[in-house]
Amino acid sequence: MSVVRRGVLLGVAAYVLWGLSALYWPLVEPTGSLEVLALRGLWSPVAIALLVLALGRRRQVAALLRRPRDLLLLTLASTLTSINWALFIWATMNGHVVDASLGYFITPLVSVALGVAVFGERLSARQWTAIGLGAAAVIVLAIGYGGPPWIAVGLALTFGGYGMIKKRVAAGAVEGLMVETAVVFPLALAYTVWLQATGQATFGHVSVANTLLGIGAGFVMVVPMLLFGAAATKIPLSLTGMLQYIEPIVQFLIGLLVFKESMPGSRWAAFGLLWAGLAVLSAGGLRRRDRRRDAARRPVRPRSARSSRTDASGVPDPEARP
Repeated sequence: MSVVRRGVLLGVAAYVLWGLSALYWPLVEPTGSLEVLALRGLWSPVAIALLVLALGRRRQVAALLRRPRDLLLLTLASTLTSINWALFIWATMNGHVVDASLGYFITPLVSVALGVAVFGERLSARQWTAIGLGAAAVIVLAIGYGGPPWIAVGLALTFGGYGMIKKRVAAGAVEGLMVETAVVFPLALAYTVWLQATGQATFGHVSVANTLLGIGAGFVMVVPMLLFGAAATKIPLSLTGMLQYIEPIVQFLIGLLVFKESMPGSRWAAFGLLWAGLAVLSAGGLRRRDRRRDAARRPVRPRSARSSRTDASGVPDPEARP
């Protein structure tokens, strides 16, 4: 089996497991979503710390702790991902798995929009078309719901913002995650202790199975993260971007087929617009990758004055904005 094929299989396994996590959180009931989030914040640092020890990354974590700028950025990232997980856990425990999947479908479009708003990136006609279709999908949903689809939009904005911040942090995935989870640990511990002291906690008071599932809230992310880390070193970034759609597809199917969530016409219309936008966005990315790959195979020739409007590969980009 080739390295790339092995990487694809590892990546697929990671995203499928992330998608299947929508089935996990309802199992922790009668524990409420806030307590589940606190348990995740309580046990995630333990899981990641074990991973750091197993991989021998203690020096990298110590070096990261001596960089104030990166610590600040990771604190912001931790805040966004905590809000994201709070929304996701609440959605999966309250019959909104399809809405959650919609949020992760929207995320790539939000990332492109943030690139324009924050970094001043220039978009091609295909990218503007994709963003327009995504905006139309949100409008259709808002009309159908009688209000903004706040779960989907909230998930997309927080995860898109999280990805934007992570691009500015010079830290490995495991080391960064160690700091992110450590940031929320004191709050999670304080909330858990308060629940126990006031007699409102379910953790440790319902059943052995419920207690183990509560502990598992912090470990459920480790296996797919390891699989993804192994895949990322074996496949191109563009292919990784295509695989990311597996997670919301799995969540969508779980919401539709397992939890039997309703799909009125407005929701189908919104998904249709969104999928069309993602298809346009993905097609443009694949075309650029193919052009650069073909350019890399050609002999290098001197660039004339007429070839100044080219992309990084030296191949004229018909989608480039003047």
